[in-house]
Amino acid sequence: MHSGHVTYLEKAKSQVDYLILGLNSDSSIKTIKGKNRPIIGEADRARVLCALESIDAVIIFKESTPIKLIKVIKPDVLIKGNDYTPKSVVGANEIKKWKGKLYLVPLVEGKSSSKIISKMK
Repeated sequence: MHSGHVTYLEKAKSQVDYLILGLNSDSSIKTIKGKNRPIIGEADRARVLCALESIDAVIIFKESTPIKLIKVIKPDVLIKGNDYTPKSVVGANEIKKWKGKLYLVPLVEGKSSSKIISKMK
């Protein structure tokens, strides 16, 4: 968790009344980012996220994408970083079906977990 995440989540919260964060499980992250990730386990990540004012709920999902969670929750607003395009956001098609909104949050320049990890090596 770094300041870029906090800024991103504050911007996300400004778009909604109630912010539910879908959090990748440890096994999901290993599948996506490799055997050396995550650095911090899902329980600890969820605990830190739950302490933030901007987040109202955290739900851990085990799949490689949150599509099942999105279909169950049916959010009014789906939020993702602007390093994605509307076409590449998982759940973008579904949110259109129920007349929801897709919001791409600007990322904070120079802040990334990968950069922090590379400094530690």
